[in-house]
Amino acid sequence: MSDVIDLFLQYAAIDTQSSETTGTHPSTARQHVLAELLYQQLREYGATEVSYDREHCYVYAKLAAVGVPSDRRLGFIAHMDTSPEVSGCHVQPSIVRHYDGTDIILNAGLGITLSPADFPELRNYIGKSLIVTDGTTLLGADDKAGIAEIMSMVRYFHEHPERPHGELRIAFTPDEEIGEGTDFFDLDRFDADAAYTVDGGPLGLVEYENFNAASAVVHINGRSVHPGSAKGKMIHASLLAMEFHSGLPVSETPAETEGYEGFYHLTDLSGTVEHAELHYIIRDHDRAAFEKRKENLFRIASGMNQAYGRDLVHVTVTDSYYNMKEVMLQHMDLIDNVRAAMDALQIPFQTAPIRGGTDGARLSFAGLPCPNLCTGGMNYHGRYEYACVEEMEQIVQLLILLAESPSGIQR
Repeated sequence: MSDVIDLFLQYAAIDTQSSETTGTHPSTARQHVLAELLYQQLREYGATEVSYDREHCYVYAKLAAVGVPSDRRLGFIAHMDTSPEVSGCHVQPSIVRHYDGTDIILNAGLGITLSPADFPELRNYIGKSLIVTDGTTLLGADDKAGIAEIMSMVRYFHEHPERPHGELRIAFTPDEEIGEGTDFFDLDRFDADAAYTVDGGPLGLVEYENFNAASAVVHINGRSVHPGSAKGKMIHASLLAMEFHSGLPVSETPAETEGYEGFYHLTDLSGTVEHAELHYIIRDHDRAAFEKRKENLFRIASGMNQAYGRDLVHVTVTDSYYNMKEVMLQHMDLIDNVRAAMDALQIPFQTAPIRGGTDGARLSFAGLPCPNLCTGGMNYHGRYEYACVEEMEQIVQLLILLAESPSGIQR
């Protein structure tokens, strides 16, 4: 197997799930296991100024320029944690060689099958080799594929000291999956002019647009009265919660939208007669539409309070992150450079809006322009996740080419 696949399988075996409930940084101590390994490997692979923030679980490193003017310090970033949505413990990957386009039996005993009937994109990989799960865990290509690709690039330059490259910066972060990947990111220690997160999907996909995002909590206060004598007295908070949700457009949910279309997503609801809560996430690529979505929640609450003549419904909204396109439009040379590198490697270039968030969005607004590169993984956050061997190998070559010409690739 190639270096990148060997490294990926090594990293995938380490459980690094983050957690939304611990309130610690990092959210889980197990992420330190991978951080320690990467810290040691970076030193072994000849990186300089390798540092490990043992309190918050960040790993940083630098590669001095070789034969290339260091007019741009270019960084590469990937995250160590995996999604808390599906177990990442005891990952048992296997490689399907020369995939033939039929169903892939992930776990015969449990009847779990990866099928092109459910995931039509599989047909794009006929003849290639796929790394799959055993159907009981996620794979962890999000984002251990990105880590393996970056580390393979670092290892390549260590083993080929004669190859020129620019001044490079490397960072691995925790807790990206719970939206906290940059909370303690040290921009001064990283010391880059621009960077790429390697945290995307299929080969050729480059992303520099993401959702504007917010979370909302709707609190509804009711009044409990014995149902036998409740007429004109009971105020049923749970029924009011249903009424509130019915005020939102039924077609603007994740299951009904795609591309640039925004949505309201009810993530959780609970209620009794006395009190009910609805939790939403709000997403839109367009900033003005995003603001209108937030205003709509307050409008519904105000209308209900007015209709019932009581202050029953309260909405709180918290912004999470914004569309990094606002920043990236001033740094499109980073995208042009990727396009040129892909052209040189005969990789079809494509771009699409991220229907989610990325560490790169927050870093871009913090002053580090940071678009997102592909990793070769698919079906993230679930047991049907897989990664393409050939695509991962090509992405290593892409990173090497970008590192060799950080200020621009000649077409």
